[in-house]
Amino acid sequence: MGLSIKNAEVFEKDGTFVKKDLFIRGERIVDALDADSLRNSEMECQIDASGLKAIPMLVDIHFHGCDGVDFCDGTETALSRIAAYELRQGIGAICPATMTYGEEKLTQIARMAAGYENRAGADFVGINMEGPFISPKKKGAQNEAYIHRPDAEMFLRLQREANGMFKLCDLAPEEPGAMETIQKLKGQVVVSLAHTCTDYETAKEAFTAGASHMTHLYNAMPGISHRMPGPIVAAWEAGADVELIADGIHIHPAVVRMTFQLFGDDHVILISDSMMAAGLPDGQYTLGGQDVTVIGNRAVLTQEPGTIAGSVTNLMDCLRRAVLSMGIPLGSAVRAAAVNPARCIGIDRDYGSLQPGCYANILLINDRLEIQHMVHKGKFTGQSPSF
Repeated sequence: MGLSIKNAEVFEKDGTFVKKDLFIRGERIVDALDADSLRNSEMECQIDASGLKAIPMLVDIHFHGCDGVDFCDGTETALSRIAAYELRQGIGAICPATMTYGEEKLTQIARMAAGYENRAGADFVGINMEGPFISPKKKGAQNEAYIHRPDAEMFLRLQREANGMFKLCDLAPEEPGAMETIQKLKGQVVVSLAHTCTDYETAKEAFTAGASHMTHLYNAMPGISHRMPGPIVAAWEAGADVELIADGIHIHPAVVRMTFQLFGDDHVILISDSMMAAGLPDGQYTLGGQDVTVIGNRAVLTQEPGTIAGSVTNLMDCLRRAVLSMGIPLGSAVRAAAVNPARCIGIDRDYGSLQPGCYANILLINDRLEIQHMVHKGKFTGQSPSF
């Protein structure tokens, strides 16, 4: 059945909004010429979206869990629950992250991912391998017992078990074997600098070798100094993509604004970095095998209360906060939460925009950025539209 959305302010990939109609046939958006038959079809459904903006469903490429489960539980039941929760929040595609574990545990997760059938919820499109190739000095909430030197062969073994589902591989470039690992993995996976003590020179060498991404920028890495510029400046010079957690806890709003201006809204990627407590009340939870205490919107390691342990938000809430509380233009925030992450992991032909050919994953939002209606692969989910 054909579907058309009329009179919405529609998001364009460059971050602008244009008042126009959207046409859907089956699961995908079609252009106006292809929609001629829909206009004359008695089966066409029309939705008047006057006063609303149409944006693509979001794409989260770095988070660990939600709704009481963690991706590293390594079960299809957990992943299905994650997918269901994420879709309810307006996230149409997910690339959850592993924690620092040994190869045996990571292999179990990889095999589960390879066999997972996405029957409902947000589409499972990949895995972000956040650990274990990190620095013990910047481990954050990662488990030091399982930290492993960067090892391309280990990653490739896991990639085979996952049937190619790993889309990002994080590492600390100063660790032994890192440069060789980057060179071997270049072109096969997005290599991201993460949980690192690296200086500017080493980070610059890593980007020259093939890294192109920074994991949760500013967190678990050296900051910027006028005499020791560090990895953040190296990433800016290299034109790298950089992740930001706009939850109001990890990064000050002024730094979020500065990052969008410095890197440009074509290189910033909003992430949630959520853990299993997202969507649930305060209490005791776990992350990567370690106890976590959640109070309000802050999650910390129970034994190290000064260490933040992921977030308890979701990507749609991060987008709202970035726009409504931090002063980021809506178009820039949508680019960072949909267009850029989809492009980064190579799924932008299907996800992240409202261009013809993409899946009809559409959010209709009001001026408060509240979701009024959702379309997921051409079908309404959540609230029903008024025809």
